[in-house]
Amino acid sequence: MAAQRGKDLLLKAADGGGAFVTVAGLRARQIAFNAEAVDVTHSESVGRWRELLAGAGMRRASISGAGLFRDEASDLLVRQIFFEGAIRAWQVLVPDFGTIQGPFQLTSLEYRGDHASEITFDIALDSAGPLSFTAI
Repeated sequence: MAAQRGKDLLLKAADGGGAFVTVAGLRARQIAFNAEAVDVTHSESVGRWRELLAGAGMRRASISGAGLFRDEASDLLVRQIFFEGAIRAWQVLVPDFGTIQGPFQLTSLEYRGDHASEITFDIALDSAGPLSFTAI
């Protein structure tokens, strides 16, 4: 896979009507996948090396981003999701890689603005169920 432009990674939220809406002009974005290890090492483990249990432990994904809202409608959608505490379907489109989709809860929404600049925001989401991946 060749190098990709960061601006091409898109974050989309379900609008409640079955469609996904690009929520913002993100200037910085990140998606992280984590899996907890389950240690099953015991006194008879070979050489006292740690042993892990495959397929066990909790998996999770987190998404974060910062930037500008595209328009009033996308700002309203994100605020509505946050204040409802709703778990919604979200999509992350990674160019030349694929689409990650599943339920997320919006866990942080921060606005800030400098006197001589635009209002920006930070957003954070945590997975709230199984995710799917569709390769391009």
